[in-house]
Amino acid sequence: MSKKKTWIILTAIFLVAIFAGILDYPKYFNQGADFVNSKLKIQDSKYKIPHFWEKPFKLGLDLQGGAHLVYEADLSQMGEKDKSESMSGLRDVIERRVNLFGVKEPVVQIQNERLIVELAGIKDVNEAIKMIGETPYLEFKEQRPEEITKQILDKQKELQGKTQEEMQKIPDWILAFDDPYFTPTRLTGQYLKSAKLGFDQTTSKPLILIEFNDEGSKLFEEITSKNVGKQIAIYIDSVPLSAPTVQEAIAGGKAQITGTFTLEGAKQLARNLNAGALPVPIKLISQQSVGPTLGKISLEHSLKAGIFGFLAVLLFMIIFYRFPGILASIALASYVILVSAIFKLIPVTLTLAGIAGFILSIGMAVDANILIFSRMREEAKQGKGFSVSVEEGFRRAWPSIRDSNLNSLIICAILFTFATSFIQGFSLTLSIGIILSMFSAVFITRLLLRIFVDTKLENIKWLW
Repeated sequence: MSKKKTWIILTAIFLVAIFAGILDYPKYFNQGADFVNSKLKIQDSKYKIPHFWEKPFKLGLDLQGGAHLVYEADLSQMGEKDKSESMSGLRDVIERRVNLFGVKEPVVQIQNERLIVELAGIKDVNEAIKMIGETPYLEFKEQRPEEITKQILDKQKELQGKTQEEMQKIPDWILAFDDPYFTPTRLTGQYLKSAKLGFDQTTSKPLILIEFNDEGSKLFEEITSKNVGKQIAIYIDSVPLSAPTVQEAIAGGKAQITGTFTLEGAKQLARNLNAGALPVPIKLISQQSVGPTLGKISLEHSLKAGIFGFLAVLLFMIIFYRFPGILASIALASYVILVSAIFKLIPVTLTLAGIAGFILSIGMAVDANILIFSRMREEAKQGKGFSVSVEEGFRRAWPSIRDSNLNSLIICAILFTFATSFIQGFSLTLSIGIILSMFSAVFITRLLLRIFVDTKLENIKWLW
C-alpha cells in the first residue's frame, strides 16, 4: 500500500474517531459552539454553529436506579406441559405492558413460577406496579356437569362452620373450594388478538368485542362445539362478567364480553386487554427500589476503574514496547472512542457487568498488539528490515489473534443465548469490544507503523 493511500485511510479513520468522540461527550463541542457564536455575534443567526446531537448513554437498573419487582404466578390450574408456555406468554405480556409507560428493553426473567421485572429509570415505582397489576387475567370457563356441581355444593355445606383442622379431616375437603358451576378451559387472554369497544344493538350498553389468534380461534371453536346448549362463562381477574348460552359452534374466533360496564370502564378494559391479558394470574410478592444515589456511586466507581485500567495499559505498552507502544496507545484510544459511540448508537444498555465486559475487551485489544510487536522483534533480530518485520509480524501474529478472539466470541454467543440478563450485557459489550479490538490492533496499528517505513526513525533501533 502506498504512503499516500495509507495517509488517506488514517485521516478518514481519525475523522470518524473525532466525530465519535463528540458523539460520546458533546458537552465541550456545544460549549465551544456557543462561545464562537457569541464572539461572532451570530447566536441568533441562521449561520450560527449548531449544537451537536446529545444522546445519553442507556444505563441499566444498577447504574440509574429503578424498580425490582418479583411476581408469583398461579399455575395451579395448569398442566405440566402448559406451565412453560404460560410463563413465556406471561413474560411477553408484561414486557409489552411496561413498555407502554416508557421503559425500553425492560428485564423480565422467568424463575420457575416467578417473574422478575426490572425497570430501569422508573421514578414512580407505585405507578409501574399499578399498571402491571392492572393487566387483566381473561379466561373462559365451561359449565360443569350437574353431578359435579352437586358434589361441590354438598361438600361446601359439609364444611360450613368447621375450623381449618376439622375441614382437613373430611375426605376430599379441598373440593369445596372449587367453582361449583364452571371449570377452567385452556382458552385465556394468552390467545387474544384484539379487543375493542362496541355497543349492544338492542340496549346500546357498552360491551367488549374480542378476537382470538389462530390457535385461540381453534380452541374457541372446540369449546363451543362441545358445549352447545350450555353456558360459557367469561371471567376477568376471577370475576364472572357474563355467561352466555352457546347456541351453536362458533368459528372465526370472535366473541363479546358483556356486563355492567360504564363507557369509561369498557374503554379501559379494552385498552388493558389490547396491552395484553395475562395467561395466568399473578401476585406481587417482593418490591425493591434501587436509588439513583447508589447507581451514581456505582457508575462513578466503574468509570474510575475503567480510566485507571486504560491508563495502566497505555503505560505498560509504552514502557515495554516504546514507540510501537505509543502507536498502539493511539489506536487503543481510537478504539475506546469508537466502541463508546457504538454503545450509544445501538443503543446498548450499560450495567456494571456490561462495563466490566468493555474494560476486559480493552485488555484483549492490548493482547493482540503484544503478539504483533513480539513477532516484529523476532523478525528484526533475524536481520530483516523494518518494512519486512512489520508485515511479517502482522502476518505471523494474525492466526493466534484470529483464533483466540474467535473462541472468545463463541463463548460470548453461548453466554448471551443461555445466561441471565446481567451476563448477557457482559457478553454483548465484550463481543462488540473484541470485534472492534481486532480492527484496532490489526488495521489501525498496522497503518500507523507503515507511515514510518523508509523514514529516518526506522533506523533508530532502540525505538522499536
